[in-house]
Amino acid sequence: MRNPIASAFRNTSHYISSVTAYESEGEGSTAELKQILLPLMAAFTSLFTIKLAGTINYIIVFLIWLITIIFLRAILSKKRGKAHLPPSPRALPIIGHMHLIGPIPHQALTKLSNCYGPLIYFYIGSKPCVLVSSQELAKEVFKNHETTFLNRPKMANLDYLTYGTADMAMAPYGPLWKFMKKLCMSELLGTRTLDQLLPVRREEMKRFVKTIQEKAEAGEAVDIGVELMRLTNNIISRMLLSKRCSDKEDEANEVQTLVKEMNNLGTKFNLSDLLWFCKNLDLQGFRKRLKDVRDRYDILMEKIILEHKEARNKNGAGGDRIKDVLDILIDISEDENAEMKLTRENIKAFVMNFFGAGTDTSSITIGWGVSELINHPSVMEKARKEIDTVVGRNRILEESDVEYLPYLQAIVKETLRLHPGGPLVVRESTEDCIIGSYEIPEGTRLFVNVWALGRDPKQWESPLEFVPERFLSEEWRQGKNQFLDVRGQHFSLLPFGSGRRSCPGASLALQVVPTVLGIIIQCFDWKVDGENDTINMEEKAGMTLLRAHPLVCYPVARLSPFPSI
Repeated sequence: MRNPIASAFRNTSHYISSVTAYESEGEGSTAELKQILLPLMAAFTSLFTIKLAGTINYIIVFLIWLITIIFLRAILSKKRGKAHLPPSPRALPIIGHMHLIGPIPHQALTKLSNCYGPLIYFYIGSKPCVLVSSQELAKEVFKNHETTFLNRPKMANLDYLTYGTADMAMAPYGPLWKFMKKLCMSELLGTRTLDQLLPVRREEMKRFVKTIQEKAEAGEAVDIGVELMRLTNNIISRMLLSKRCSDKEDEANEVQTLVKEMNNLGTKFNLSDLLWFCKNLDLQGFRKRLKDVRDRYDILMEKIILEHKEARNKNGAGGDRIKDVLDILIDISEDENAEMKLTRENIKAFVMNFFGAGTDTSSITIGWGVSELINHPSVMEKARKEIDTVVGRNRILEESDVEYLPYLQAIVKETLRLHPGGPLVVRESTEDCIIGSYEIPEGTRLFVNVWALGRDPKQWESPLEFVPERFLSEEWRQGKNQFLDVRGQHFSLLPFGSGRRSCPGASLALQVVPTVLGIIIQCFDWKVDGENDTINMEEKAGMTLLRAHPLVCYPVARLSPFPSI
């Protein structure tokens, strides 16, 4: 019994001596601080391994732990006090400000900004964070300090699932990430590929309309969110793998199910990310679950890749079959003259990114748009008149029509302003910097509250009202492309982020979202299920902006005769 407790005392004493020396020097890097904190981790490890027997031993161990934490906070608070940090709420021991964040982080962080200002310094566990909630500060971050905040935070669960950040979404900024971004923008989601895969999107949209039409004829209710998710799943699945996701058991559906499971695990709260003394501990039992789901994904993707290679060999390079995204990735991985070599892990991680990011956000955005239109019938009617005038009632709206429908585009922008698919942009600093005259240390996690930017009363008139007309002024209609202003150049409207690390799928989203929303407006009236004739707009917790309640309505076909599909 004496040896483990003595070891704990020795390690704790070593820690106190080291951190005191660090403090007395007055300067030091984050890496140096991490090195001197290692003895404290050893102290806790030795405490956890003690086989205690009796109340006295419990008390001894608890006192060691308590004294250590108090000393740590006192020394580091004194150290931090020398830096000119942004305003910060009062923190609690160990958990920092986690108790203030709540189940829906972007809403809780907005409330904090209302109390402490647009730039706040806070802690999630032991992780230092900074919150940006104003247009001016967002511009400063993404313009003046873009290179400082080009990395995404490294999180244990996502790191494992993405094969050690072999994907584009989580990979650190560097040569590999630059190559993958270039590949994504020029090949995978470039204009040529999107044009080649237009028939896929058109066919899936027609299937969607037919499904809703059949429900309307039968007088059945439709869960619009479910149908939109099925639509975007099928679009992404066919663009990626040339396979549809259906209700039956098939490979595409299984890939989507596995990616959804991985997304849920990858974004789970993990103590090892937030409490440094838990870094090497698996207190929540994630490792077994992570290994299980990634192993299943590996087996399935290896099978699909092999099938693609066999089909390519059978059909030959000159076949008529349109290449899907996986074909393009395989081509590049086999190209000896490629700028960089794509590994099998890179390919599988790319597919994971496409499924994970490409399905949820678009379907969720369309769902919020439909909800706003049902709650604002005058806006719905105005949009219908525009579509009937430009497109007519004898055919269904297509992607090529969108550029001639400015009011529909304004509806999409207004939906993205109030309901951005990703309410928070999260990055991490790679060096010290100054934001708004405050010092931001290296290794600080950045949160840009996109949801709050879109509702800032200093930037938007009647910010909580759904008013698409605000985007029809000359200020918003500069240039031929009506969607330029949502791609990261206007810092009160950042639904796709900004700069080099902005969403690479913006072009695809800005083709799918307005087209599907326009089809829904053109083809159907909607009656709300239940006594109330309005849609509940409450949000719920999630990495994306999820609805708290299903969007269930009764469709009524408004075109007679209905255009042939």
